[in-house]
Amino acid sequence: MGSTITEKILASHCGKKAVEAGEFIEPKIDIALANDVTAPLAIKEFKKAGVKKVFDKNKIALVMDHFTPNKDILSAEHVKFVREFAKEQKIKHYYEGGNVGVEHALLPEKGIVVSGDVVIGADSHTCTYGALGAFSTGVGSTDIAAAMATGKVWFKVPETIKFVLTGKLNKWVGGKDIILYIIGLIGVDGALYNAMEFDGPLCKKLAISDRFTIANMAIEAGGKSGIFTPDDNTLKYVSKRALRKYKFYTSDKDAKYRKTLEIDCGKIYPQVSLPFLPSNAKAVKDVKKTYIDQVVIGSCTNGRIEDLRIAAGIIKKGKKVNSNVRVFIIPATPEVYSMALAEGLFKIFMEAGCVISAPTCGPCLGGHMGILASGERCVSTTNRNFVGRMGHVKSEVILASPAVAAASALKGYVASPEEIK
Repeated sequence: MGSTITEKILASHCGKKAVEAGEFIEPKIDIALANDVTAPLAIKEFKKAGVKKVFDKNKIALVMDHFTPNKDILSAEHVKFVREFAKEQKIKHYYEGGNVGVEHALLPEKGIVVSGDVVIGADSHTCTYGALGAFSTGVGSTDIAAAMATGKVWFKVPETIKFVLTGKLNKWVGGKDIILYIIGLIGVDGALYNAMEFDGPLCKKLAISDRFTIANMAIEAGGKSGIFTPDDNTLKYVSKRALRKYKFYTSDKDAKYRKTLEIDCGKIYPQVSLPFLPSNAKAVKDVKKTYIDQVVIGSCTNGRIEDLRIAAGIIKKGKKVNSNVRVFIIPATPEVYSMALAEGLFKIFMEAGCVISAPTCGPCLGGHMGILASGERCVSTTNRNFVGRMGHVKSEVILASPAVAAASALKGYVASPEEIK
């Protein structure tokens, strides 16, 4: 019996020829990640254990992205605590202030994570890096503490569900629509503790930005990870960024899967996920007129330059966002910010009445930069729409692609991009 791409990566990091689903392993890690919310607890546990030195100062990334720029005294104290630890341990990959970006966009952009890696992060959307053919998964802060000390992590090899993506995409359909559709199909626990492997003829045509979006939301279906088979597009992305060697793995033809699902993506139309679960997905055209108060375009899911270009292209047509809607544009990294500025995207957004933010996770988790009041409703390109996710427990978040979010900003209600002529 052959092995899946996930099993091959994990076996290589355990020094084994092969591993099997259900087996407990302790692989070496390439990167351990934490942010301003999760790092303080990890550092406290690290120190409580009496450890004096991290296992490798070059394999730890600390990204101060969730409540930055610091929104209050407590967040400032958290960042100070992490900063001091980073200086003490000479952590190479510490990001704050003008260098900070949303962690899951920043790390691949800077070549810190590469194909074939095992990456763990004290953030559930660490599964994003599977877009490059890495095994990456979210863990708890105490797991990060142990990893910072030992360079290893302990967990069970997941089973794999294979998603074969076929068909020709309809206009305005991208990675966000595909993953919302899949989550709606299988449910928020449809891939519980499984690796979600994406393959098929359509995958080779998907931009890396779309793959990041799809892998990012594997956790919203309960997935342990999401992963794509690396190809020429992956090589183009990784080769010019990688800070170290990378390796492409592929699944064997006779690999064992829990199940295989073929998705004809040609049947998918622009999607939204209505409150209060990502699985509550449906085509925008089937949503009754739903008025909104806010739009957020950004996050680790859809804050890349490709996303901002799509949004700007639509908003440019309408010229002004609806007067009843506040719109936040949040580039995911300083590089994305610079590119958007150079390309004139900010001019389009600002003239339309949008607010441009520094890179931050901010509103996605109800941190800052766009908190919702009671009864308010937001269309957002983020990844979760749980009760109270973006503010008041009586507010609502509707998940969407940048195209749908931009169209909704112009119309003042949940709208299809096709409505913008």
